[in-house]
Amino acid sequence: MMSNLQTHRNEAIDLLRGLVMIIMALDHARDFWGGYTPSPTDLEVTSVPLFFTRWISHLCAPVFVFLAGTSAYLYGARRCPVQLSRFLFTRGLWLVLIELTVCKYVWIPEPGYSMVLIQVIWAIGWSMIVLAGLCFLGTRAVGLIGLVIVLGHNLLDSLTPADFGGAATFWTILHQKDTVQLFEGISWLISYPVLPWIGVMALGYSFGVSLNFNAEQRRALYMRLGLALIAAFIVLRFSNLYGDPVVWSMQSSASFTLLSFLNTSKYPPSLLFLLMTLGPGLCLLSIFEGWSKGWLRDAFLVFGRVPLFFYILHLYLLRFTAIPVSFALYGAEAATPPPGPAGSAMLGLGATYLAWLVAICLLYPACRWFAQIKQRRRDWWLSYL
Repeated sequence: MMSNLQTHRNEAIDLLRGLVMIIMALDHARDFWGGYTPSPTDLEVTSVPLFFTRWISHLCAPVFVFLAGTSAYLYGARRCPVQLSRFLFTRGLWLVLIELTVCKYVWIPEPGYSMVLIQVIWAIGWSMIVLAGLCFLGTRAVGLIGLVIVLGHNLLDSLTPADFGGAATFWTILHQKDTVQLFEGISWLISYPVLPWIGVMALGYSFGVSLNFNAEQRRALYMRLGLALIAAFIVLRFSNLYGDPVVWSMQSSASFTLLSFLNTSKYPPSLLFLLMTLGPGLCLLSIFEGWSKGWLRDAFLVFGRVPLFFYILHLYLLRFTAIPVSFALYGAEAATPPPGPAGSAMLGLGATYLAWLVAICLLYPACRWFAQIKQRRRDWWLSYL
């Protein structure tokens, strides 16, 4: 049977969002404390533990963007389309501004803006801006558009910015990881081309309809859908026919052959990358629908309810505690870009996991405090944080 759409927060969504935020912090601890090199996905230099420390974090961006679309549906369910569109447009612009200011000084902390690294907050912001227009079409149309983008965007892999002449910069921002110069003397490294992420958010928005089902129906639906996506990943990846610009191949050992099979493309996220991550994400969402108590559950809820707050705090904490250690260890060489330290302590996986656990423990009280504020108050500006 159908139930009325929940007017309170869906805790399973917050639980999954909290989990992916915690995992994301592990990846950034690896950057800032473990070191940018060796590359964890380069099979010539990586190790199995290093690869999987990076690979598990692949879950984060697709699940977070997908759930951002679902949260947009929930927001719009209690408001008219014009109100939803206005909120998505203004919050999207706000996130783009945060990427270019607050986040910029974490990734490249130099005041001259000679280099700007464009990351996930940028992609979420522009996806929200696009969804602000798409939401007038209805959930089915938005879902269909998202499906077409996610399934079909790898057909565009052969196109390069040079093919677009004067629109080369636009194509890079849309679908190719590259460096562009929007202003003289300022280079923008586009790590998150936005087109596939627009598709993921559109799918998440359409997925919000499932919140009208009761808990048992949701659990069954999410598990079936998640397993179907995982099966589709295995079949498509095994075929090497479509879905990722890099094919897998037999390696010197069974373990590295598995790494090759799992080593799909994130920049931009390929179809196979999204199947590989959203499938397990939906299975976890099914499990979280039935998770009712426990201290770990409470911790996931806290982080999941204040994702942007946690995102900014954890970046600054991990980055600006590692920089002094880097300079103490390497002197002036600490500032050299990869393969140099670039401000990372370069202490390996042991330091990565230790820094991650300490950061989570240190940030929990602040996140719990802010989550309680958001729960008690309904100030309009809290929706932007």
